[in-house]
Amino acid sequence: MLNLLYAPALILFALFIFYPFLKGIQISFTNWDGYSQEYKWIGFANYERMTTDPDIGKVIWNTFIYGIGSTILQNIVGLAYALFLNRSLATRGLTRTIVYLPVIISPLIMGYIWYFFFQYQGGAINDILLLFQEKPANLLGDSDLNVWIITFVNTYQYLGIAMVIFLAGLQSIPRDYYEAATIDGAGSYARFCHVTWPLLAPSFTVSMVLNLIGGLKLFDVITALTNSGPGYASASLSTLMYQLYFGRQDAGYAASIGNLMFAIISVVSIFALMYLRRREVTS
Repeated sequence: MLNLLYAPALILFALFIFYPFLKGIQISFTNWDGYSQEYKWIGFANYERMTTDPDIGKVIWNTFIYGIGSTILQNIVGLAYALFLNRSLATRGLTRTIVYLPVIISPLIMGYIWYFFFQYQGGAINDILLLFQEKPANLLGDSDLNVWIITFVNTYQYLGIAMVIFLAGLQSIPRDYYEAATIDGAGSYARFCHVTWPLLAPSFTVSMVLNLIGGLKLFDVITALTNSGPGYASASLSTLMYQLYFGRQDAGYAASIGNLMFAIISVVSIFALMYLRRREVTS
């Protein structure tokens, strides 16, 4: 029998998650503009439109860069920080706080802070570049560069989460394993490869999947830094969906983009989770 204590949570889930999800699927099969009381059922027209949309390929590519790029960088640098801060350092607590501090700042505010570093006129980085060249560089307007700047800012903000997860994993490893490896003559590198790396597998699973989902649905930092521009050069699926709904009053097509984003995040996350869980078993 279902425990009645679950009822409030199930009601909230149904109202704010399940119903909007089903409503989004329904709207994706209509030509609704997002405001009028009437709309027409148009079948799969919005999904067929994706196949001829000249911007959708670039937007999907950008979404994967934000998701996979941020995940790789956050886990590599987060693990390095965790290994460093797991030692007995006088400033360990202060350093952990400094690394984690960006996590508690609003992503939109974080984006605007970095905007002042990268902006074309009067940006801090351009002030430095002008010491060596005559003209400022349009860093955020460069379609080959701004995607990587956004990936860097997203990595910087959420680096602290990866660090905390890895620190928790490191501190759960029994010291006996390291002592036994040291007695067997294992050096620092061998201890990392044969003790730390295998036993950190559960931490990698949690950190990788969380970072991957966060990067694939990135929105705030893109809006603050480039507003998806120039054109849709730095747009992700989430910012494209927002602009279609509120900018073009094209809610039906925006809903189909949202469903595509849901499908991509679900498939990528499930495959990543299955692969990483298998690594835990083999470790």
